Amino acid sequence: MKYFAKLLAFSALAAVAVWASPSDTPTPPQTARQALMEMFFSKTPGTFVKHLPAATLSALAKSGAVAKLEQYSLLAGQLQTKGTTFQTFETGSVMLAADDPQSNKKFEMTVESDSLRGDEDDIEVSFQTYKDKQLQRTPFMPRLTFAMKMESGVWTLNEVRVTVRLPLADPDFLKSVTDGMKAQAAAAAKSTSISTTTTPMQSPTLISTATFGGDAQVLAAMRSILTAEATYSHLYRTVGYTCTLSDLDGFGGAEVNEHQAMLIASGLASGKKYGYVFTLSGCTGSPATGYHLVAAPGGNSFGRRAFCSDQSAAIRYSADGNPAACLASGIPVQ
Repeated sequence: MKYFAKLLAFSALAAVAVWASPSDTPTPPQTARQALMEMFFSKTPGTFVKHLPAATLSALAKSGAVAKLEQYSLLAGQLQTKGTTFQTFETGSVMLAADDPQSNKKFEMTVESDSLRGDEDDIEVSFQTYKDKQLQRTPFMPRLTFAMKMESGVWTLNEVRVTVRLPLADPDFLKSVTDGMKAQAAAAAKSTSISTTTTPMQSPTLISTATFGGDAQVLAAMRSILTAEATYSHLYRTVGYTCTLSDLDGFGGAEVNEHQAMLIASGLASGKKYGYVFTLSGCTGSPATGYHLVAAPGGNSFGRRAFCSDQSAAIRYSADGNPAACLASGIPVQ
């Protein structure tokens, strides 16, 4: 009888031990934040498409784009190969912290709010950039809200919302706007005093300024781009200067962003104006700290001067119409 009681007690203890074994402890379900981090920063191929809605996957499958998107999850590895190290955090205010030792810069993605409502969760994030451990104040910085939704037991990214803050009383923002307005006013005043006398190579019979515009108009267009570049580099400090004119475009239906800054007219952003071809180049580095701007005469503008400039905003010209000669040894415009 005593032996039976001991055996019964041992069996009960063994059952409790098995029940409490870590191997049998159920794994906590993945949170929406964990799913979002896995989607964008996991090194495992396929995790990006895993968290797309079923309707999205179906449409992508028909177009044959799913295979390409499966490699998007390698974003983390791509960042590391470029010398940038980053960490992700499943809890706390910081979701992502990326460091670039070469430039001594740090980037953080911060969770501003996490609104869980049953099978839906809205995660709002903001971005901060540090240089030499000093926060870089950028008045024009968007916020993203990732709307996550549970589908078949998996959190999926159902919607992305962008909110742009425009702080009208912020000193940095006001300075960038007023500096741009002053530069444009100065350019307009100076353009009226620019001499449009033809050079020895020019002939009034070859050039119709009514059709193609005089030098004053070309110079005014140059100054508009130069002013836009200065404003752009201030608004998008992590990018610096841009060598894509369409990034400075002034027309569009979407929100203002680094690919549509709305700083110049669309006609000028096309690169062709007043019989000239405007081109940006030389944007090296991250962020880009310099660039070249040239205005070369078009095919029907034979005999006109080429103009060029850079981040200094000083405009030069070459009488032979060669933009390369202008960049190498151009004469300052008086």
